[in-house]
Amino acid sequence: MEFIPQFGNFAFTIAAFVAALSIIVAIHEYGHYIVGRWSGIHAEVFSIGFGPVLLGRTDRHGTRWQIAALPFGGYVKFLGDADAASGKDGAAMDALDVTERRRSMHGAPLWARAATVAAGPVFNFIFSILIFATALFFTGRPTEEPRVGALTPLPPEMQQLMAGDLILALDGQEVSAFGDVFTIAEDLPPAPSVVYTVERDGAVIQTEAAFPLIPLVDTVAPQSAAFAAGLQQGDVIRAVDGAPIYAFRQLRDTVAAAEGTPLTLSIWRAGAPVEVTLIPRRTDLPLAEGGFETRWLIGVTGGFSFEPVREGVGLFASIGFGAEQTWFVVRSSMSGLWHIITGAISSCNLQGPIGIAETSGAAASQGIDNFIWFIAVLSTAVGLLNLFPIPVLDGGHLVFHAYEAVSGKPPSDKAMRLFIALGLTLVLSLMLFALTNDIFCP
Repeated sequence: MEFIPQFGNFAFTIAAFVAALSIIVAIHEYGHYIVGRWSGIHAEVFSIGFGPVLLGRTDRHGTRWQIAALPFGGYVKFLGDADAASGKDGAAMDALDVTERRRSMHGAPLWARAATVAAGPVFNFIFSILIFATALFFTGRPTEEPRVGALTPLPPEMQQLMAGDLILALDGQEVSAFGDVFTIAEDLPPAPSVVYTVERDGAVIQTEAAFPLIPLVDTVAPQSAAFAAGLQQGDVIRAVDGAPIYAFRQLRDTVAAAEGTPLTLSIWRAGAPVEVTLIPRRTDLPLAEGGFETRWLIGVTGGFSFEPVREGVGLFASIGFGAEQTWFVVRSSMSGLWHIITGAISSCNLQGPIGIAETSGAAASQGIDNFIWFIAVLSTAVGLLNLFPIPVLDGGHLVFHAYEAVSGKPPSDKAMRLFIALGLTLVLSLMLFALTNDIFCP
């Protein structure tokens, strides 16, 4: 009986990982397929997964669409390809006439081949941009007006504000924009309550309510100490090791001072008291301006005692946000890789399939919105990885195409086979290294 929930969690994690990976692979391979078709290159097989075929059909274009038994990847096999890595099938190419060679991956013009190869990562980036943009488009962004929007569920004694209140002052200090509330709160000493001057139903009144930046759990990071301990979005942390706290910065400072020693958190959760014990973890965090900082963290971000009123965002502004968010993931990933190579941060920051699977399950367990956001981040990472100039990856093929554009001829078949073997060795070595991280890193 004790094994049943463990098996359930394992099955959920695997299902989330397969779902996320299948979606991302489908987008990536569809980019190759559709741009190849537009460029006159015939796709013989479009496969999600490897190994024995479970389902399949052939469309009117002559492409075999299939789902295979091992759902950890996928491929498009074009005419003239020897394998899923687009290696050249010399015998098959020799048997093609001029017209058929033009429809093959290896007989098409250079521009068509390069566009088809680049389309996979590009579609991953476009997919991420659209997800990020859609999230902002439907949720909107906070207005500058210091008006209370949605109320955060809190212990009754903490929530005395009302939706629609216009905040005029906080602890006697004038508030003219929503950001002023939190700027002022950063300088106030933490306290059980703060005096708000608000306009409510046309009257100006004063009321005491919770500190604006309360120790409220807004998000829980996958694979963090908080996630392992079972913290949930909406938890209000009332005390740490028996000492009451009223502001999120008190929690942050206490975690930093603990330096990895266990902490017991007293929590209010939907009206019920809960206690959890966790151990902060040393974590490398990307900075907005670039680089990393190492801090002791439990893996939560703070929320507010109330939410601002939100306003709609236009289509183009949403797409701009999506592009900015995708670029941030790219920049942070490249910065992280560089810092790992130079030894500035731990190589344990590089996750393998087990770590990604665990993160998939953790994201899915926190709701569909978190899971979709995770898919967008992972799609960007997959697109970026495939652009690395390593043979067997799309970036390696683009390097070969660039060589052909400069020299006027592609690398020889013998050289290609050697490069592919070296690239495959490098990729497998990297995967093995990441897998050991999953197993041995704390």
